Amino acid sequence: MARTNNEDMLMEDELAAAFLDESAAAAPEAEEEAIEAPLDTEVAPSEDDGWESTDDFPGQLAVDVYETADKLVVKARTAGISKSDLDVSISDSILTISGVLSGGEDEHTTRWHIQECYWGEFSRAIALPVAVKEDENSVKAELKDGVLTITFEKEKVEAPTKIQVQ
Repeated sequence: MARTNNEDMLMEDELAAAFLDESAAAAPEAEEEAIEAPLDTEVAPSEDDGWESTDDFPGQLAVDVYETADKLVVKARTAGISKSDLDVSISDSILTISGVLSGGEDEHTTRWHIQECYWGEFSRAIALPVAVKEDENSVKAELKDGVLTITFEKEKVEAPTKIQVQ
């Protein structure tokens, strides 16, 4: 950070000393070394790195939910998932889509450089925003081109009856 002529302003080193313990503020070159480390170096996992383990809960599935005049439609990107690895169910207006996305692991991998794709179990439960018919004849699920589309027939909801208060 460049110095300015304004003596009242705290400089970067002074700010670090004000908010960090003395050992961290005294060694700013250690931070610079960490920043300049090559991208392909291995980073040893720490015992407690502050992140929760993702092994304890399944991944989430992104969905779009919209309605037409007589249908409720749920779409989910499910590229790479076969029909046999999908489980779709509905109970009490809660739609659950779960499954397993396999193929991200290679037994010959020695070191990951970038890992952004999720592989493994996923699950998503969605409270449907409108009343739908839940019987088999009223629900259609189709997997095409990596998109799961679930279409529900909406329940016909009568307009509320106005009750005159006397």
